[in-house]
Amino acid sequence: MTTGDYLAMLNPEQLAAVRHEGRGLLILAGAGSGKTRVITTKIAWLIRERGLEPESILAVTFTNKAAREMQERACAMEPRCSRTIIRTFHSFGSWFLRRNARAAGLDSSFTIYDDDDSTTLVHGFLPEKTRSECSRIASRIAKAKDFALAPDSPGLAAVTSEGDFRRLYGDYEARLRKTGNVDFGDLILLPGRILAENEAIRNRFRQRFRVVLVDEYQDSNVAQFELLRLLAGDEAYVCVVGDDDQSIYRFRGAEVRNILTFPDTFGGIDVVRLERNYRSYQSILDVAGAVVSRNEGRLGKRLVAERKGGRKPVLATLADHDEEAAYCARVVERVRKAGGSYSDVAVLYRTNAQSLAFERLFARIKFPYRIVGSVRFYEREEIKDALAFLAVVSNGRDEVAFRRVVNKPARGVGGVSVQAIVDEAYFGGTAAGGTADGELPGIFEPGNLVAAARRAAGGLTTARARSGLAAFVDLVDRLGASLGPKPVAGEVDEGAVGDTAALPVPPADPERSLARLVERVVMESGLREYHESGDEVQGKQRAANLDELVNAASDYGLSRDGLAQFLEAVELDRAMTIRDPDADAVTLITIHNTKGLEFPVVIVTGLEQGLFPRDDESGEDLEEERRLFYVACTRAKDELHLTWCRRRLFRGKIMESAPSRFLGEIPREAIDTAGGRLPAPALSTGPWKPGLAVYHDDYGPGCVAQVKPTGSGPLVIVRFETGKQLRFFTRYAGLEIVGR
Repeated sequence: MTTGDYLAMLNPEQLAAVRHEGRGLLILAGAGSGKTRVITTKIAWLIRERGLEPESILAVTFTNKAAREMQERACAMEPRCSRTIIRTFHSFGSWFLRRNARAAGLDSSFTIYDDDDSTTLVHGFLPEKTRSECSRIASRIAKAKDFALAPDSPGLAAVTSEGDFRRLYGDYEARLRKTGNVDFGDLILLPGRILAENEAIRNRFRQRFRVVLVDEYQDSNVAQFELLRLLAGDEAYVCVVGDDDQSIYRFRGAEVRNILTFPDTFGGIDVVRLERNYRSYQSILDVAGAVVSRNEGRLGKRLVAERKGGRKPVLATLADHDEEAAYCARVVERVRKAGGSYSDVAVLYRTNAQSLAFERLFARIKFPYRIVGSVRFYEREEIKDALAFLAVVSNGRDEVAFRRVVNKPARGVGGVSVQAIVDEAYFGGTAAGGTADGELPGIFEPGNLVAAARRAAGGLTTARARSGLAAFVDLVDRLGASLGPKPVAGEVDEGAVGDTAALPVPPADPERSLARLVERVVMESGLREYHESGDEVQGKQRAANLDELVNAASDYGLSRDGLAQFLEAVELDRAMTIRDPDADAVTLITIHNTKGLEFPVVIVTGLEQGLFPRDDESGEDLEEERRLFYVACTRAKDELHLTWCRRRLFRGKIMESAPSRFLGEIPREAIDTAGGRLPAPALSTGPWKPGLAVYHDDYGPGCVAQVKPTGSGPLVIVRFETGKQLRFFTRYAGLEIVGR
């Protein structure tokens, strides 16, 4: 391949970036602007035209897939690129540590601990804590390492305000060093520490790597920035490629300031902007740009589409989440009738919990779909736990469900005790002709595990196990009683049995919907607290998923038949799984997981205040939400649809919604509207202010810590004297203002 061949495909800005020389370069690459082509071509150009040894070039990125793609594309232009170090940050860190293990106090055959291993290590020196609590501690330690903070670092308080965290972090590090192994944070932190402290190693690596390139630089964290700075020194040519408008991983430790301050931090850095977009029509880019341009923390650019034509993005105002799902289905059907495929359409949402409405409808109308980046709603751990508890309430003979939840959260009922209960149910009272609930004397059939647990509770060896099992059985009994009496064996109530394949009819009285039972299961079983107490980000997602399960049950009546219909519908939905990655199917995906993807038709759903953006966030949080909107819109090649709902379910109750503030930041002439004019958000907080003293009948006295305006009235965060911190919509909360 000649020089002209591999450079001919570049536009003037891309070519300028490839041929740039000097102290260093920031390639500010907008969405769809061909950044991977530029960075791989630059590697080939440095070797072919400037005569650099391939081994003197280091290129790092963030995923194995991206690293493989960079290597393949560079080698296609220049085979000697196979000798260039092209790795992920963590892979490079591992490579570095194995070659400098002695300086790190390690053996070169060390093992890399993943998140689960780190949790196990914490549990080893904190056996009194639950595994979920240990996971939360391990997550905070990982966050500290992302910020390049050691146990004795003065800035450690920025990670958490818990007083004993410094000690716990120190204990963790001591245990980890004794094992001779490293965790993922160490793969970045330890190489940086060695380079900072060992002059000989620092000089050796600076002499080797004369060029350092970083892809997706906007996703780098503080520790990765420090590693880059120490590797490069004052001599290396540093080139980073990224887009400040696509920095959306702050919750993982990504620091957008790394790219915003790059020219000043390294000094003498030039900036090349790649603003030609090869993916989307200009009408789509204008909507994305109108919102993200409101951010103050950005270097600034305007994408210009190379593709001509295209329709305006469509804004659909819908009644509720069911109508939103139906709208998406209509878009899919129209695309298919026009000669497209299911795979042409992607439905995007802010939180995983929102997938349920689309999963349920698509399963019912037999639209194939795939969930990208997460498991299907009903297969998520917290949802399977809640469904298992409901299954036990519905049928005390469900052994699989019983085993899953009888000791989750932990009640002191170990595996031996659980097996004894199962044996009692199968070979105890039933085999001897007993009459456990619902069983006929003298007939051998799978036993009632709840009845067996009731009989076994008093005989367990520890007080915790006895009280824990008794409380479990009592809760199952009380929840079952709320559904009404059990039918007599052999008797069918024809008036109560419905066609479970048909659409359920929501009860006229929301308090008589099955949502009330599901909410009690989630709260009174301890499952919500259990799943919230792990990793902070995952905890919020899991709690939102449990809330969405409550919403899903609101279509069913509070009765045994309603519960049976609900559980059957769940099983039918579970069967509609598309597992073949190449199958023709609609993509359901969170916005965070769309990074690097593109689709002919994109539907961005749930554009309501409190949902997207979340809770009317401000400052850096709001700016990241705007960047998330920008990423969502720029995934679309041909069509972009935006949806918001006037009402949405929250824990089984209908709540009025207000349109997202982002919709108000889009010029009206830039979009077509469906479903009427977009109302202006009315977001008053009334008398609710931070610092108000309040009282709640269930939680006692407290103080308002934060107030957020929403379409359903003020949302307040209250910190109670008990230490609990809870969120309430003031119109439903029963909060009393007692002082100012």
